[in-house]
Formats: sequence, structure tokens, C-alpha cells
Amino acid sequence: MGEDVTRTAFSRAHRRDYRRKVQLCLDVFETMLQQSSFEFERPLTGMEIECNLVDGEYQPAMTNSDVLAAIADPAYQTELGAYNIEFNVPPRPLPGRSGLELENEVRASLNAAETKADDNGAHIVMVGILPTLMPEHLSGDWMSESTRYQALNDSIFTARGEDIIIDIAGPERLSLETATIAPESACTSMQLHLQVSPADFAQNWNAAQVVAGPQLAMGANSPFFFGHHLWAETRIELFAQATDTRSDELRTQGVRPRVWFGERWITSIFDLFEENVRYFPSLLPEISDEDPVAELAAGRTPKLAELRLHNGTIYRWNRPVYDVVGEGDAAKPHLRVENRVLPAGPTVIDMMANAAFYYGVLRAMSEEERPIWTKLSFAAAEHNFLAAAQYGMDARLYWPGAGEVTPDELVLRKLLPMAHEGLRRWGVATEVRERFLGVIEGRAKAGRNGAVWQVETVRALQERGLARPQALAEMLRLHCERMHSNEPVHTWDGPT
Repeated sequence: MGEDVTRTAFSRAHRRDYRRKVQLCLDVFETMLQQSSFEFERPLTGMEIECNLVDGEYQPAMTNSDVLAAIADPAYQTELGAYNIEFNVPPRPLPGRSGLELENEVRASLNAAETKADDNGAHIVMVGILPTLMPEHLSGDWMSESTRYQALNDSIFTARGEDIIIDIAGPERLSLETATIAPESACTSMQLHLQVSPADFAQNWNAAQVVAGPQLAMGANSPFFFGHHLWAETRIELFAQATDTRSDELRTQGVRPRVWFGERWITSIFDLFEENVRYFPSLLPEISDEDPVAELAAGRTPKLAELRLHNGTIYRWNRPVYDVVGEGDAAKPHLRVENRVLPAGPTVIDMMANAAFYYGVLRAMSEEERPIWTKLSFAAAEHNFLAAAQYGMDARLYWPGAGEVTPDELVLRKLLPMAHEGLRRWGVATEVRERFLGVIEGRAKAGRNGAVWQVETVRALQERGLARPQALAEMLRLHCERMHSNEPVHTWDGPT
């Protein structure tokens, strides 16, 4: 959900004071990177899963407040849309058999939440974009009750000064105007966190940028939006357009978008926070009472609330995170890479496989003597990312020493061995590596991820005579049925 705010309107003086405070926080952060002790001796991983709610007809259910009240678990929170909820998985270390324990815990928690949702006439669905979502669903009370979300919506349109144009090419092009950020709520993801030391942050972030393309090609699960067949992972382009604060003129001038892959390899986490402050005006200029200079001088850990809030409104696909755990003298700062590339779903085992693949490749790639980003241009990494989002398993990705390759070839020949080695270095048990990376191998060999299965299934249903809306609803029913089986998506069959 992000840092909360208490107001929706901000004066010019407020914005000016906020800018000064953000710059002050940035200066303090730079000092901390040089002097402070960050928590990283026992690196933790974390996961957030954004889910959708549907009714008995598999249409969006705008009932997240009722469902969350029934679940009554602080691990579940609101998301932007009233048909969204978010599940925050508690952080844990990677080594040993913790992956298997995590899989069981996530399944148990989601099943318990599903039971409570069912009592309220709703079902929980893990999918990148809810296939049955249509424009009429986002015309009424679509937004969750939150001052932050309303303030974000108002600030984006104040900055932009005009309606947002959604224009996504694909097999069935979609073009529309929207007067709210409602289409953003369609984008539900899984987010992976990795705690790292200041010295290791740059290598891990650079590696995460390199692997983003292959990661997305293998995990795509969002081929439909508003009834149109668009990209393999439509969520990437939809999210970028639905939160764009730039008019056409600003875009033409080269002003950077809020949803951003970035533009260069980095040498320090400071590079990213400094870019955030230099390039992006505030959207939510909420000012705290903290004096970060005084806190640091007193030997305490500053929360840097303004810097963190500002960072939370710049949607990098791999976001730098500064956070503080604990209070008072026990407060400890730490740094994380937040990977925001992947869609939610289709199953818990698929998401665990995606996570294992990411953490394994990241470890091995970030520790190479001659890192791959010294042989790959940043522009090529971004091209891979966008090609993977658009074409999924059919993308052509550039890789140093191999030229243009398909995702399955790249994964089977290069990245899977790297993932196995990286997880081995993490101390992950052999049975865990084989279970989860076996799913990635099966997916690559079958050429089927969630997006491929969705498109094939809808096509088959339409060939049987169903109209597109009915085919999407039936496909989603089959998706939910198979989701609860926890069998990986590459093994799913079509309609029987």
C-alpha cells in the first residue's frame, strides 16, 4: 500500500518546504551510507502478493473492506481498487528448506483468507490483470477508501492537466481516455524484496535490471485488459500509461516517466535516490516532524519519512528501498532491492518458482568477476524488458556472446544453471532448488506460461461458440480451479 498520508490538498508553500526537506533527507542519507551501520549480516527476503476479488460469476467484487474485516489479519491490506487486496508475506532468510515452509505457509494463509472471502460472497484470484474487468466496473465506487489513493489520483491529474490516454497496441489494439487512475488498479503484481548491504546494492540492482527481461518473459500472466488481447504482460504498459503525469509536450521534451526502467547502470544506491530527487517533483508532499540531522547527531536512526514517501511515488521496476526496523535505540536501518517486475499468480508454486529463479540468478550474476552489465548496454536491457512484456515466450532477447535468443533457450542454457549455482551459494537445500527451478525448466520446455494458457483457453472457448466476455469468465473459472490445485501452469490443460 505504501506510506500513508493525511491530506489530499497541498499548498504551494507546503510543496516548497517538502522539496527542501527531501533534499535534507537525501544529504543525511548520503552521510549514513558513509558512516552508519546497516543491517545485512543475515539477509532477509520478503514477498508481497496483490490479489483480485471476484463474485460467483467471476466478475470484479468491489468488497475489499468487507473481506478484509472478515479476514482480520494485518498481513492483508487494501490496494488501490476496491476489488484488490494485498498479502504481505513475513520476511525470512533463504537458506535450507525455508522455501518449502514458505510455500506451505502462503498456501495455508491464502486458503484461510479464501474461506473468509467466500463467506462474503467473494473469491480471491491471483492473476496479473483480472480478465473479466471491463470499463463499466471502473466508473463508480472503484477506489479503496484511503486518503493516500485519493491524494495520488488528484496529484497525478493536477500535474498532468488533462485526461490520461491509454493506447496499447497488440493483436487487438485498445485506445481510451480516462479521468482517473482507475486503470492502474487492474495491475496486480508479486513483489520480491532482498535485503543487501550498501556495498553490494549496486551489483544486485544492476543484475536485477539485466534479468528483468528473461524474468518477465517466463512469468507473463496478463494478456487481456478490458476484453482486448494485448501484450503477454499488458500490466507493464498499462501501469506506465495509467500513472503518467506528463502531457504530450513534456513527453516529447524527454521528461522522465514516473514508471521507469531507469537509464544507466549504477555504482551506489545513492545514484537512484539522487535521481529521484533531481528528476521528479513531489506527488504527495506530506511533511513529518522529524529533524533527520538532529536524529543522526544524537546517534539515533532517522526515518527519513519524506525521502521514503517520495521514493514510493516513483515506480521503478526495481526500486531501491530504505527502511527502519525497530524503535528508539533498537532501530536499525536496512536497504532492499524491491523487484516489481512480475505479475501475481497463477499458483503459489509458480510464484515460488519465479522467486527462486530470481534470487538464484541475482546471487550468481552479482558475484561474477566480469559482470554481464559491463558487456550489455543499458538500452539493450531495457529493450529486452519491453520485448518480453510485449511478446512473452515469443520475444527475441539480446544476450552478450549469444546474440538474439528466445527466452526458453536463454533460460535453459544460461540462466537456469546460474540460478542453481546462486541458490547453492545461498545455502538453499537441494530438494528446494530442484522443486522450484524444475518448474522454470518445465515452463521453458513447454513454452507455456500464464499468458499463453489464458490466450489458448479463450481461443478454444470462442471456437466452441462462446462470445469473448463469456469466454473470459469461463477461462477465469478454470484458472481459479487450477490455481487451487497448486499444479504449475505449464502442466494445465485447456477446457474439457
